[in-house]
Formats: sequence, C-alpha cells, structure tokens
Amino acid sequence: MGKKSRERVLPDNEAKAVARNLRVSPQKLDLVASLVRGKPVEQALADLEFSRKRISGDVRKCLMSAVANAENNHQLSIDQLVVAEAYVGKNLVMKRFHARGRGRSSMVMKPFSQITVVVREVDEDELVNVRKRANGGKVRSKTKTAPPAGTQPPAAEAKEAE
Repeated sequence: MGKKSRERVLPDNEAKAVARNLRVSPQKLDLVASLVRGKPVEQALADLEFSRKRISGDVRKCLMSAVANAENNHQLSIDQLVVAEAYVGKNLVMKRFHARGRGRSSMVMKPFSQITVVVREVDEDELVNVRKRANGGKVRSKTKTAPPAGTQPPAAEAKEAE
C-alpha cells in the first residue's frame, strides 16, 4: 500500500538531475553552468569534456544523469534534447581557522554548492534554431555538401581566367 507518489512538477517534455555537495564555490560553478545553458546536449557534453575547469567533470555527470532520466523515466528522445536550464545554488559552508601572526587567527570558508540541470525535448525546427544560436549564427551540418554540378569554386574560376 505505500505512500502516494509525488505529483510531477516539470512538464512532460522535461527531465532534471541535481548534483549536491560539490566542493566548489557557487560563483565558480556558475561559470561552468553557463557553458552548457541553451545548448544541444551532445554539444554541451563535448564542451564539458574538454573544459579545463576542475568541476566540469561533476557537471558532466549531472548532465548525463539528466539525459538518462529523460530517456529511461520519461521516454524522451536523446537526439532532440536541449539543456533548458542549468542553475546553481549554495550548500553548506565549512568554517575552519588558520593560525596567523602574533597569536591571532583568521577564518577560512570552504563553500559547497549544488547544480540543477533541466533538459527539454524540442522538435526538429526548434533544434535547428538552438544549434544556430549555440554556434554563433552558423548551422554546421554533419555531412559536407558538394557544390552543384557545373559550378566551380571561385579559386578555380580565377585560375582558368589567367
């Protein structure tokens, strides 16, 4: 008989994951979270993979968890997922003391933080717009397209004119 399950807070096309007790300040974590906001999931994962920030590995794990939740719990398509939200919150702060000169001490704050990643499934048209914004206005196709038959690149035309 158990207790009743909680009502779903997110819409049907969204899933989320939360990573808590990350040993980094919220300000530094927000720099990494801003890397992935509004990007397609595959591009966000690639950006986190090659980021030089120490905490990017934990953010990547959280994003992968959100994608797994979307796929397994809510039956969403992985190929059409976009990072809708990535927000950071404060967590506990450990307070330590450091010995200073002349018998004094100073406080050392060791902050923790948490990150929440929400992924949303979008349709194909909106996904193209998201990719365009993430790439600075350029859409990168996965396959190279050849020029139409009978046309030559401008460099080849210039060589023929000489």
